[in-house]
Amino acid sequence: MQKIVECVPNFSEGKNKKIINAIFDASLRQAQGKPVKVFELEYNASHNRMLFTIVGSPEDVLNSVFESIKVASKLIDMNSHVGEHPRIGAVDVVPFVPVSGVSMEECVKLSNKLAKKVADELKIPVFMYEASAKKEEYRNLADVRVGEYEGIKKVMRKPDYGPDKPHPTAGAVVIGARKYLVAYNVNLETNDVNIAKEIAKKIREKDGGLKAVKALGFEVDGMAQVSMNLVDFEITNFDKAYREIEKEAKNLGVGIKSSEIYGMIPLEALVKAIRTTFKGSTFKGDQVLEKRLWE
Repeated sequence: MQKIVECVPNFSEGKNKKIINAIFDASLRQAQGKPVKVFELEYNASHNRMLFTIVGSPEDVLNSVFESIKVASKLIDMNSHVGEHPRIGAVDVVPFVPVSGVSMEECVKLSNKLAKKVADELKIPVFMYEASAKKEEYRNLADVRVGEYEGIKKVMRKPDYGPDKPHPTAGAVVIGARKYLVAYNVNLETNDVNIAKEIAKKIREKDGGLKAVKALGFEVDGMAQVSMNLVDFEITNFDKAYREIEKEAKNLGVGIKSSEIYGMIPLEALVKAIRTTFKGSTFKGDQVLEKRLWE
């Protein structure tokens, strides 16, 4: 079986299209002629953040993402960065996800190889998270990001790789291996960000809400937004999160304007949503025509 991994690097730039394109193109150029694809570029000015997806053989994915990290660390100056989304560096987080023929342990090894390369060649401190965590206090991404870039400029905990102080312009980066994550945002019919924050607090796991859900409230493009990371869609999928937000919003007298899945998701998440929506459904992923054609 062919070994395939996914990598979804997140960068702290969502406004300057020249920089956005330069970062994306660096990864794309490195992938040319190799068994790896680079696609699904997403960016948002309010979050001041971008991400894209790299899928292919482990070593080619590593080389592709490293080129984008190298360019981002040169072009993004965190000292002037302002955005809604939490971040600690120009390259904020780089996760590896096993897709097929690859174990989580192999992705952990791959993440450590990239971390050492980033630390040695770019002199950027690296924290390892999720399955790659070397310290339990770094396992949760939100815990690593406490204080954000401004905080680590004053006091930075000891990283797993690299210098003991942040890079002067690129800050620090978090690298690791994890399961599939569904990034899902729900926009409310209000610009009152306090309502989004209240709903986020009610639905996220750490405050007693839905399991495997991380959520924050932001103002994005003039709308209050509940921004979520669904870290295990098999426990809580996006359709369940939507219904919970809809209920909480109604209790607060507001409706839902729109929602969006940010980046790529596995087919099984869609299949699961259909099964949940249509009671008794026996729908399977193998019934998707394109999936059978690509096999």
